[in-house]
Amino acid sequence: MAPVQYHLGKFPPLDLDWGGIIPLIGPASAAIARFDGVLEAVVDANVLLSPLTMQEAVLSSRIEGTQATMGEVLEYEAGVESTGRTQERLADIHEVINYRRAMGKALELLQSLPLCRRVICEAHRVLLAGVRGRNRNPGEYRAVPNWIGPAGCSIEKARYIPTGVERLGQVMDQWEKFIHADFGDKLVQLALLHAEFEAIHPFLDGNGRLGRMLVPLFLQHAKILSKPVFYISAYLEAHRDEYYERLLAVSRDGDWTGWCVFFLKTLIAQAEDNLDKAQRIIQLHQKMLVDVPEWTRSQYASAAVDFLFRNPIFRSSSFTNMREIPTPTARRILSVLHKKDALLLMHPASGRRPAVYAFRELLNIAA
Repeated sequence: MAPVQYHLGKFPPLDLDWGGIIPLIGPASAAIARFDGVLEAVVDANVLLSPLTMQEAVLSSRIEGTQATMGEVLEYEAGVESTGRTQERLADIHEVINYRRAMGKALELLQSLPLCRRVICEAHRVLLAGVRGRNRNPGEYRAVPNWIGPAGCSIEKARYIPTGVERLGQVMDQWEKFIHADFGDKLVQLALLHAEFEAIHPFLDGNGRLGRMLVPLFLQHAKILSKPVFYISAYLEAHRDEYYERLLAVSRDGDWTGWCVFFLKTLIAQAEDNLDKAQRIIQLHQKMLVDVPEWTRSQYASAAVDFLFRNPIFRSSSFTNMREIPTPTARRILSVLHKKDALLLMHPASGRRPAVYAFRELLNIAA
């Protein structure tokens, strides 16, 4: 079977079956609005929802083939040594970390720029910095053809061939203009933008992760979310085959409507899951702000709680050396939290190596 070719000249589509799409727009908008209501109530979403952000990075990277878990990435970031960590797994961990850094770079640029190709290119540069794709022109559009299919396959055996290099600038110009176009519905517009970006495949590597990163960036750009915080990859990873098939059907069959229906269902499912997890994290935070002062009788209890939400896996030395709490007090608080089973001892102290603890209840919510 011949490879599916990019649908040149057919974006944006003019023949969507709105009758099949409209019934999903209301539920998707309402689900996202409920989630945004929680976001607006959170004083510092970057702290409280940090584990969800990490899990999004893990799952978005996993769709592309990485195997690192959230626990492994958090252990690595905490400086926990591991004799069983292979070079391949270490490379996976670095890719996940880069995903978060790339998202941070995009948010930094969006403080002074609109959502545009420059933001995407700079995020791509960070995404591939120092990892397996670093030799694949980070931050620059590809200058050679690429194709999608079984690993190592020739272009003749490919499943899909994106737009040619000679048209790349043209189709990316059109894609960027559509970001700011006046369109019938913003969520459907986002669905079309995501599918088109994946179909264009403008970079040699990292296209899938950037396309999923686009989701929260556009939701904030369109003023659908107050903060660029939305986690979409869990549903897409669980429905990976359908995800890829729906994207392929856009170019193969012109089935933009089927893709939009799938994408809106994804938004509904993920908005509900995001809402549930965010509410449980907020409730846990509120509970800890009551329990920890009661357990420790310390004026530094709230600083300790904030540390746990920022660092759900940590070395004891990181806790006792933080500036916000005197070291003797931090040691005492850590001991109390362990005795109260708020913290799981993952690795006991050994020689000069500090103990490693996990805030298990928070990790269980985010997983």
